[in-house]
Amino acid sequence: MADLRINFAGIQSPNPFWLASAPPTNSGYQVQRAFEAGWGGAVWKTLGDPIINTSSRFAALHFNGQRVAGFNNIELITDRPLEVNLKEIYETKKRFPNHAVIASLMVEPKQEKWHEIVKKVEAAGVDGLELNFGCPHGMAERGMGAASGQVPELVEKQTMWAKEAARTPVIVKLTPNITDITATAWAAVQGGADAISMINTINSLAGVDLDSWNTIPHVAGKGAHGGYCGPAVKPIALNMVAECARNPEINVPISGIGGIGTWKDAAEFILMGAGSVQVCTAAMHHGFSIVEDMIDGLSNYLDSKGLASVEELMGRTVPRYSDWGNLDLNYKVVAHINRNTCINCNKCHIACEDTAHQCIEMLTSSDGSKYLQVREEDCVGCNLCSIVCPVDGAIDMMEIPSGPPITWNERQAAIKQPIA
Repeated sequence: MADLRINFAGIQSPNPFWLASAPPTNSGYQVQRAFEAGWGGAVWKTLGDPIINTSSRFAALHFNGQRVAGFNNIELITDRPLEVNLKEIYETKKRFPNHAVIASLMVEPKQEKWHEIVKKVEAAGVDGLELNFGCPHGMAERGMGAASGQVPELVEKQTMWAKEAARTPVIVKLTPNITDITATAWAAVQGGADAISMINTINSLAGVDLDSWNTIPHVAGKGAHGGYCGPAVKPIALNMVAECARNPEINVPISGIGGIGTWKDAAEFILMGAGSVQVCTAAMHHGFSIVEDMIDGLSNYLDSKGLASVEELMGRTVPRYSDWGNLDLNYKVVAHINRNTCINCNKCHIACEDTAHQCIEMLTSSDGSKYLQVREEDCVGCNLCSIVCPVDGAIDMMEIPSGPPITWNERQAAIKQPIA
């Protein structure tokens, strides 16, 4: 059986599955139950000056019959006294010494405030700190969270302040509500961060009630933007992890967050450079027990690939992720419809005819039955037909011989070469 233990920036954990700083890690009772269920670590719900939360504060996007395709919240940091949280952190770490307990922190951008809270939480026995520079609502309006996380200079400065007092590893949690996340990741590294985590939630409005015209959620008839997470944000999070992982100047461990709900999701983030993964929405939807399948699934996957440990999987796909200008323009695939599997629903034909390249024909066989066939010379390999096809295996994308490899960058460089 593969070894799932990790050493993340000096933080030991029995497996890479951590609960993210969120409602599931609001109390010692919850974190201890999570550890009993099998979670390797937990990032405690963000500590700072306690606030007052609103009611109601959650909403979800349901899509095509699937519950919670996306999740929206306008909840803020802890509304429980710091002393109570610190007492429960101490008790939790004492009971589970081999599990990772990380304290998420958010205070005003003042040096003395960071020093004060860092010393207090470390005295409670945490294994590491996560600086919350990502909360997009409420706290941002007070100059904290994303308000700091969107300004590289503030990220660097506050990271440095936390590091001045810290004796445990410092992780900086980044906001996705920014043009280029590598800019703030680099700032965190410059400030001395031992690791970074991403992504925090995305600015969002879940919806509008068409009967009452209230926003969803609303508080006494008024709404505000919230933070978006869940399965729908996974591609955005995966890209941001990848952008940081492939940047040689951001040479620190990455904790991947955003839409992770299965072992397959976790494996993708690990392949893209994550050293640990954090889960929130899936646990809120299905409960702590989902970690059992995540542990078994990842372990079996590593065994099937002949890998002895999860650390051998980390970053394997990073060298394959590049810029568009480095892609081979002569690589070619075409669609092939398997007549024995096709159910003749015609979705591929409609999609291709109306919105792609008009290369799927509806033909009539000798017995009078209809069938679909791709005109390969006109197929550009866009994948649309295979994406809309409801039957696995009915359409394959087949590689065909093409010219010698050449990228756009190589082509442009050749054009600019002076003629001898």
